[in-house]
Amino acid sequence: MFDSDSGSTPANKKLPKAVMMMIEKGNLVQAIKTLAADENISMDAAKSRIDAYELALKNKQQQTLTTIANKQGIPSQAFSFDREQVEEESERLTKTRVKTTPTEQGFQSLQDGVDSQLNDLGYKKPLIPYWAKRLLVIAVVMAGLFWIMWGVFG
Repeated sequence: MFDSDSGSTPANKKLPKAVMMMIEKGNLVQAIKTLAADENISMDAAKSRIDAYELALKNKQQQTLTTIANKQGIPSQAFSFDREQVEEESERLTKTRVKTTPTEQGFQSLQDGVDSQLNDLGYKKPLIPYWAKRLLVIAVVMAGLFWIMWGVFG
């Protein structure tokens, strides 16, 4: 590769370990300042070297993630490396889901799931629900008190 400017530093020169750690932690401004001061280069040159390192680091992470996903049998379409695209898709899916799915359908599916779990356990529903029994007891007690009061004061 021919470089017309012999005084310039090569673009693929390895970065100092401290600068690499700053980049990995997301402290890019401090990394640029440190690299520019350590190697006595301009801020623009330091930024371009750090951007190149950051891009190489992201590509390496993407390749590692793809390799792991392929070993686990996850298709490559299941994950995306572009965060902005994922956010747009999730907003669009949420809006569509809310518009097309009535709220009662979600509760009904939950109720059906609970019923199937109870059936699997062999649980039988009582003929009268618990709250109805409670109301019936309250009504009987009130009727009894009314009858007693009627007999005493009537």
